[in-house]
Amino acid sequence: MHATLHLLTRTQFPALKRRAVETLQLNLGYRCNQSCVHCHVNAGPNRREEMTAETIDAVIAFLEASPDVTAIDLTGGAPELNSNFRRLVIAARARGLRVIDRCNLTILEESGFEDLADFLAAHRIEVVASMPCYLEENVDRQRGKGTFDASIRGLRRLNALGYGRAESGLILNLVYNPQGASLPPPQAALETDYKSRLGEQFGIVFNQLFTMANMPIQRFGSMLVSKGQFNAYMATLHGAHRIENLEQVMCRNLISVDWQGYIYDCDFNQQLGLALTDKTHSRLHVTKAVTTALEGVPIRVADHCYGCTAGQGSSCGGALGNETAPAPSCAA
Repeated sequence: MHATLHLLTRTQFPALKRRAVETLQLNLGYRCNQSCVHCHVNAGPNRREEMTAETIDAVIAFLEASPDVTAIDLTGGAPELNSNFRRLVIAARARGLRVIDRCNLTILEESGFEDLADFLAAHRIEVVASMPCYLEENVDRQRGKGTFDASIRGLRRLNALGYGRAESGLILNLVYNPQGASLPPPQAALETDYKSRLGEQFGIVFNQLFTMANMPIQRFGSMLVSKGQFNAYMATLHGAHRIENLEQVMCRNLISVDWQGYIYDCDFNQQLGLALTDKTHSRLHVTKAVTTALEGVPIRVADHCYGCTAGQGSSCGGALGNETAPAPSCAA
């Protein structure tokens, strides 16, 4: 709670306005088969929030009325646990949209999801998979015992279907999050390290590595507070702010929709309750929104936004800029 209150105070983060909405990011619910230390959503097996069939229908109607939207980005929790996940994917692909599934890999082994990998490949869904290190100890520390081995099996399953192989066109990207209160290392060098280690040891291939900063909210923010590291981490983010990253931050061309259908500038604002509002200051719902009216609207900013502009920058598509440094390791 203290972390959240701090982030909602007055900020000196630069003012931003959004451009045309190109990506619709949907949080399909907070239920997950894992409980990761760095999770900014505080997802887990005991969460029950889930986007309903009616809200899914409203999202599909919103997409039909939004020709500028070219991609949907499905998040959770584990988005695949939503009973309407496949229906939404099929509807979006039928409209020619790029569909991104933020997959935790271990879901591929859950009972009832044995055919999930085949479904994703059949509909040519882009997979963005969490893989915070190529070392078992580090992955299991962050995501739970046994996660590393299950993730390797999941990656091999996806590779067998063609994911990560240039000739197939099936995109498989991995995501790195730091182990603690530090910024991600340079993305390009770490990607080279990942490809070498995972390729040599396990025969795994993938397209890109995305490095993402841990946001000081929800579970990760609470951990920082409990360890007395919150203020120091915020100081790190402030000190590493780079103004050139503002041009590419994801909120400029993306809106985030929560499991109830309310609209936010990004997934992080969603977790802090910083919703977009209409002229009556009521939360804006997907049933009452049109993308053309959102262009040029001010983006709600707070101190956590420094997490997206610090260092090489951080977005749902990885680093925003480049930094030169010695070859990093995910063990750092």
